[in-house]
Amino acid sequence: MTFSQYLKLAAFAGAMTLALPAHAQDDASANGWSGEGSLSAGSTTGNTETTDIGLGLDVAREMNVWTVGLQASADYGETDGQETKNRIFLGTNLDRQINDRLFGFGQLSYERDEFSGFESRAFVGGGLGYEVLNGDATQWTVRGGPGLKIDEIEEVLDTTTIPATVLTPSMTEESFSALAQSNFAHAFNENVAFTNDTTVVYAETSTQIGNVAAFTATLTNALSARVSFEVRHETDPVVGFEDTDTISRVSLVYGFGK
Repeated sequence: MTFSQYLKLAAFAGAMTLALPAHAQDDASANGWSGEGSLSAGSTTGNTETTDIGLGLDVAREMNVWTVGLQASADYGETDGQETKNRIFLGTNLDRQINDRLFGFGQLSYERDEFSGFESRAFVGGGLGYEVLNGDATQWTVRGGPGLKIDEIEEVLDTTTIPATVLTPSMTEESFSALAQSNFAHAFNENVAFTNDTTVVYAETSTQIGNVAAFTATLTNALSARVSFEVRHETDPVVGFEDTDTISRVSLVYGFGK
C-alpha cells in the first residue's frame, strides 16, 4: 500500500467517523457488534521530516456462549521521503464460554511487514482462556494454547559486494508454536482508562513478544483520545534487522455498541 493510498484511506476513515450519527451506537448494539475504530497521524519537520499514519479496527459480536472477534491494523511511515514503515495485520478469534470464567478459543492471524525481513507471518491455533478479574473497574483475561506458525522469509542481499551476495535465502518456515496472551484493563473513573495487552508466540525458530500499553480519555459519548506505546521484540531476527521495534501513537478513537 502506497503513501497516497494510506492518505485516502485515513481521510475516508476520519470522515466516516465524524459523519456517523449518534444512533449508530444503538444500531450496532442491537445487532450484537461492539468495538472501536482508531486513526492516528503524525508529522515532524526540520532536520528530519517524518510522516506516520495508522488505522485500527477491533470489533466483537456475542452470540449466547459464542463470541467472534475481528482485528485489523495498518501502519505507514516515511522519513525524508523514504518509506520506513509499511505493516498490515489481520486477525480473528472464536471463543466459546465453558463456565462463568473459563472459555475455549480458536485464533488466526496474518501479518505483512516490509521492514521486518519477513514477507508474511501467519499463526493458527487454539486453547483455553480464563477471566482472572471481571469487575466493573478492572478486567484481566489470559489465554494460551498450541498452534502452527508459518513464516515467509524474504531474501536478504549484501549490496556492498559485487555481485551482491545472499545473506538470507527466501524460504518458508513452518514450526509448532505456543500462544500466550494477557489483556488487562482498568478504569480510573468514567473518563480515563488504562489498558495493557501482551502477546507471546513461541516457536523454536524465533519467538515474537509484543506489548501495548495505552491511556484512553473520553471526549464525547463516542469519541476518545488515546496515547499508546508499543514494543515488538523478535528473539531471532532475520540477519540485518533489529530485534526490537517501538511505536508511540496519539490516536482518535471511535467506540460503538457499548
